[in-house]
Amino acid sequence: MPIPLSILDLAPIRRGETPADSFRASVALAQAAEALGYRRVWYAEHHNMRTIGSSATSVLIAHVAAHTATIRLGAGGIMLPNHSPLTIAEQFGTLASLHPGRIDLGLGRAPGTDQRTLRALRRDASAADTFPQDVLELQGYLTGDTRVPGVRATPGDGTDVPLYVLGSSMFGARLAAALGLPYAFASHFAPAALVHAVAAYRQEFRPSAQLDRPYVLAGLNVVAADTAADAQRQFLAAKRLRAAAILGRGRDMTDEEADALLASPAGRHVEQMATYSAVGTPAEVVDYVHAFAEDAQADELIVVHHSPTAEERLRSAELLAGAVASAPDRTILDGNR
Repeated sequence: MPIPLSILDLAPIRRGETPADSFRASVALAQAAEALGYRRVWYAEHHNMRTIGSSATSVLIAHVAAHTATIRLGAGGIMLPNHSPLTIAEQFGTLASLHPGRIDLGLGRAPGTDQRTLRALRRDASAADTFPQDVLELQGYLTGDTRVPGVRATPGDGTDVPLYVLGSSMFGARLAAALGLPYAFASHFAPAALVHAVAAYRQEFRPSAQLDRPYVLAGLNVVAADTAADAQRQFLAAKRLRAAAILGRGRDMTDEEADALLASPAGRHVEQMATYSAVGTPAEVVDYVHAFAEDAQADELIVVHHSPTAEERLRSAELLAGAVASAPDRTILDGNR
């Protein structure tokens, strides 16, 4: 059975660009993904990061949905401790009412930011402790089976927006299994527990009204280019940007400064985050993609195209789709499944 291929779009704000530039690029990427046969595009909630534009995640999803027609769109994910379940049910109930059958809701337990920004969001760090209960409360609002007497989500009630648990540890795997929800593993930046978490999820899965069998999405970094040398150049640029964002506190850095960070002991963390990365020509990338899907025991791959410019990101998405579609008897791209 072919494995679907999807995209995680971090709505990057490149050096010298504005958030408006980022949003135009996100629309173009989603339109290309729709035409190329990708199944879905997700957007991640991050705050106080100069290089990521998807902080108002539901608003961005609405914008992209208005400029596309069929591709599924969603959050990968909403950091639920930052919000009340009722608010998220109303937001995604609105999206599902406007774009029926196209909206997903992935949920994460982390704040998606630092502790100082968490306080600015008016959230308590202990809110993560009630994540399982909050997921169930949110699910009740969306299914019309509210767990809070006298409170219903309007819009949202009865929209049955599908939920996904996001994670990079055993906690998320076991919660998704216990609730009978799909599990999306963040192996594109937190690869260490991938194999063990997926194995635990599959072993402990309990069927639910939403899902009758385990379903795993695994994250993968991709840089596909016309030549191997160009792909490696783009990949290095992506790692430099990540080093500046994580280790350089988001300040603008020269290539030499970023390379010094990457070469430092702290830079090993950035290299480790990129453990699962398909980089090269279309043939090289598609071979890696197939091997990764098998090793991760994934039902679907959600890829992050890490090329440094919007044009190169579109080209990477196009090359990967073309390589996958032309691989005889190994097709994993199936946007209509």
